[in-house]
Amino acid sequence: MRRDERDSASIGEISMADQEQAEIRLIVARLRQEHEDYDAAINAMIQTGCEALRIQRMKKKKLVIKDRLTKLEDQIIPDIIA
Repeated sequence: MRRDERDSASIGEISMADQEQAEIRLIVARLRQEHEDYDAAINAMIQTGCEALRIQRMKKKKLVIKDRLTKLEDQIIPDIIA
């Protein structure tokens, strides 16, 4: 493989990695907003005296979102080796 072919291959890989990270960042932003929305909804339900089972279900959905958010953030934040 010629040097210019290697360079263009490397640039293509970097572009793809950057694009994937950008997509993940968009998903993370959407999930953060959704997590905040669930938090606000749960707080409103608690203040209005909504039934505990409905609140518990909302909290479970919020936790699922948080878990997914954490996994995606781990993909875009490099591991630091101490």
